[in-house]
Amino acid sequence: QERMPQTPPFAAVFDSSGYDRNLYQSKEDNCGGLYYHENNLLSGSLEALIQHLVPNVDYYPDRTYIFTFLLSSRLFMHPYELMAKVCHLCIEQQRLSEPGLDKNRIRKIAPKILQLLTEWTETFPYDFRDERMMRNLKELAQRIASGDEMYWKNIQQLLQNLIRKLATVSQYEEVLAKINATSTDCLTVLKTKPQSIQRDIITVCNDPYVLAQQLTHIELERLNYIGPEEFVQAFVQKDPFDNDKSCYRDQKKTRNLEAYVEWFNRLSYLVATEICMPVKKKHRARVIEYFIDVARECFNIGNFNSLMAIISGMNMSPVSRLKKTWAKVKTAKFYILEHQMDPSSNFYNYRTALRGATQRSLTAHSNREKIVIPFFSLLIKDIYFLNEGCANRLPNGHVNFEKFWELAKQVSEFMMWKQVECPFERDRKILQYLLTVPVFSDDALYLASYESEGPENHIEKDRWKTLRFVSEV
Repeated sequence: QERMPQTPPFAAVFDSSGYDRNLYQSKEDNCGGLYYHENNLLSGSLEALIQHLVPNVDYYPDRTYIFTFLLSSRLFMHPYELMAKVCHLCIEQQRLSEPGLDKNRIRKIAPKILQLLTEWTETFPYDFRDERMMRNLKELAQRIASGDEMYWKNIQQLLQNLIRKLATVSQYEEVLAKINATSTDCLTVLKTKPQSIQRDIITVCNDPYVLAQQLTHIELERLNYIGPEEFVQAFVQKDPFDNDKSCYRDQKKTRNLEAYVEWFNRLSYLVATEICMPVKKKHRARVIEYFIDVARECFNIGNFNSLMAIISGMNMSPVSRLKKTWAKVKTAKFYILEHQMDPSSNFYNYRTALRGATQRSLTAHSNREKIVIPFFSLLIKDIYFLNEGCANRLPNGHVNFEKFWELAKQVSEFMMWKQVECPFERDRKILQYLLTVPVFSDDALYLASYESEGPENHIEKDRWKTLRFVSEV
């Protein structure tokens, strides 16, 4: 039996010079509708690119090609349509539908088809939440196994792993829904009895280092559930070359990406709520200093998303207007952190820090040093502008593969970051608090802020009157 083609890890195959097409390839340049320049595939017709994905006895596509094409092809067709074409080509080319199939030939091709299916199911498992995908997968697997039963065990393993992954993501989504329901329930109570159910963050966790670690737990767990395809599906539009295809943007599956963005917003509002809640100025100042220490530790860990959420919360108007409170705070450390996350020059300082953290993670000996949690909204923005800045198709109708190569490079870096296991011990009580404690809305924050330090001008006075009136109604 021929060994399965081995795939190097992501980091090894995605480098700055483009992918090395000599890993497994044995196809001629610029033939069959594919155009290369200096060993890099630049463009091709959609059909030729699909054909290039399908292994045969002498050829297996390199891993970066598989990832890049599976990631970007959804801008042109549904994953289930691609799966149907791949299955059809495998069956036709290898004559898998013939009775009395030659076992020698099946032993040469089966490991390669299985390897392709393994890469697809492991890297893009959410594609298989579609029953049509599952049907095609099982049908192709059945063909391979009926040609030679020695592959049945591999196929069973592949299907079990996939079903386990899909079950896990469904459970995660149920937990998210419960968490959201709990925090909404708490919010209703909070409107009526502000003091009765509210503890504060320092009584729940008085150590800023531990809080930063628990925030990192939440970040890594939520990152881990985002499928790489969610970045691309957020941008799906109608393909102008397919007149009869309706756009499938309405079916885009980006709920885990959206849940992660919501978490950032929640954390910002939680920070602002914790600062505006205390009645005493001294206590408010202590909460601000506490969050500065949490943010600093997030920076040291490489958790830039929590860091940015905390800074955003502290920069919200209801917090920043508390001048008497800020006068009691040692702000030097805060200004250093703000400087690190300064948006000027396209977040130059942050990008430098991110590169440093990425470098550290590549040579890391422990999971602690491997942690890189990017400022997520900026990552999405970068991918969005990359997508908007270049056409998906070239004037000759070819797919602009050079663009998708760049897209895949950005997403593959994210893939490495999201696979890191959190090295810190979980504290359920703190996690529960962070995820479910009620947070104030904008109006409630302003109201709490004005009650802590009275309005300073006519605009603030009018706003305070309106808010008090609304809250009493």
